[in-house]
Amino acid sequence: MEPLKLPLDYAAIERILPHRYPFLLVDRITEFEPDKRIVGIKNVTLNERYLAHRDGEPPALPATILTEAVAQVGAIMILAKPENRERLIYFMGIERVRYRRPVHPGDVVLIEAVVRRLRSRMGVLHGVARVGDKIAVEGTMTFALGPVVG
Repeated sequence: MEPLKLPLDYAAIERILPHRYPFLLVDRITEFEPDKRIVGIKNVTLNERYLAHRDGEPPALPATILTEAVAQVGAIMILAKPENRERLIYFMGIERVRYRRPVHPGDVVLIEAVVRRLRSRMGVLHGVARVGDKIAVEGTMTFALGPVVG
């Protein structure tokens, strides 16, 4: 497996995550420190099929979709390690999540995940999604790694 060269584009992300359109929610990875930190980008467009529409309000990305995007950025950091490439990652829990502002079409969401605890088969990440300098969502996520698929 070749070493990662930044930025990772959509095709490179597809080689790491098992998700595919429309469930792959990360467009690019711009920063990567193995076992420490990762930064990704989600471009929100008007044609996203899961935008929430309410009368009189602009469409917004549902909080659950934004949370999943944060989880996917964290999963890329874990699954990019050569020893984890053939494994699946499972989202086990989320704590202290705060939704601070809506995300709308046209927004570029900068997502950062930082390792809080990392063991061979499970770990805890703290994720923050920002639009500009404003936090949209943040929380702590627990994950577990499954056995090698194959």
